[in-house]
Amino acid sequence: MVLFQAPLPVRYARLSEDELRAGIHSFKDQLGKRLVILGHHYQQDEVIEFADATGDSLKLAQLAAQQTNAEFIVFCGVHFMAESADILTSDAQKVILPDLSAGCSMADMAHIDQVEEAWALLSEHAGGPITPITYVNSSAAVKAFVGRSDGACCTSSNAKMVLEWALQGADPDGDGDAGHKVLFLPDQHLGRNTAYALGWPLDSMVVYDPDEPEGGLTPEQIRAARFILWKGHCSVHQLFNLQQVKSIRALDEPYNVLVHPECAWEVCQRADYVGSTEYIVKTVREAPPDSYWAVGTEVHLVHRLADRLADKHVRLLAGIQCLCTTMYRIDLKHLYWALENLIAGRVVNQIAVDDETKRWSRIALDRMLELAPSQPVSAK
Repeated sequence: MVLFQAPLPVRYARLSEDELRAGIHSFKDQLGKRLVILGHHYQQDEVIEFADATGDSLKLAQLAAQQTNAEFIVFCGVHFMAESADILTSDAQKVILPDLSAGCSMADMAHIDQVEEAWALLSEHAGGPITPITYVNSSAAVKAFVGRSDGACCTSSNAKMVLEWALQGADPDGDGDAGHKVLFLPDQHLGRNTAYALGWPLDSMVVYDPDEPEGGLTPEQIRAARFILWKGHCSVHQLFNLQQVKSIRALDEPYNVLVHPECAWEVCQRADYVGSTEYIVKTVREAPPDSYWAVGTEVHLVHRLADRLADKHVRLLAGIQCLCTTMYRIDLKHLYWALENLIAGRVVNQIAVDDETKRWSRIALDRMLELAPSQPVSAK
């Protein structure tokens, strides 16, 4: 869903950083336990400073579900995360996104109309049952469709467990239910990397392109596939490539290559460790002193790890700035504006999912949370 944030009044742009920070501290103090601020790892440091809790999409979904007392949940992330928070909290709580334009290009690659059209086609030609799995980076409407269709959400932290659940005992050696298929959307890379890590060959997977007639697939390809991967991707993680890994390997320093499973398959195959954002943080934090890490994920997190874990050598895998531009839209000015309005008794930028969508989305999200233990996609 593409939303538009109207420009803030000019007076906010005239506030200095010190004034913004002082104001936000004051607003937080005044609101007290009525307010919880959740911050995604990819946020800027100046925003993370004010977060009551930080995490990746799975951890923040868990934290949102635990907020039973806070009246206001200000979500410093992107739109689909705020939607999930609204789905997982009570009707008495209000979820606020400081900048409505903080969306997710990956989530926008799978519109509900496209998904319903694809489902009709795939169901006609699959020759067996299909379980839809949607990455949490998707709209509430897509999550609701998946819930209605006996599927589940997943995150990069628990994608392996969710895929194993979806396959219902099928395995790469041919045992179990040979006809059961998985539709994985909207990130083809997470689907491919996870299925491959579970032992499934690449030729068991096909890519459905919503911009092509019939997804660019023949009925025979659909019947033969075990995994139907939606043609979507993360605009940040697709910037990492095999040449960058080769360049790191050519350095004198013994760098470990640690990447997110939204990266392309060939990048993950050449990496030493592949896992979720939370896994990346944990791996570097627990690494031995003086170890070397080239990390393939969003630049703000990598820089934060380098600053806070100065006893290790941490750098970005790429030589370019791999920035999540929509996450970057959440800044001190918008956070100040949202909190100032709460102090004045006004709720701005509330993210509210309708009851029917919430009901079915909750089913898909609850299945995700039941399969929540964090695990890497692969660790060599």
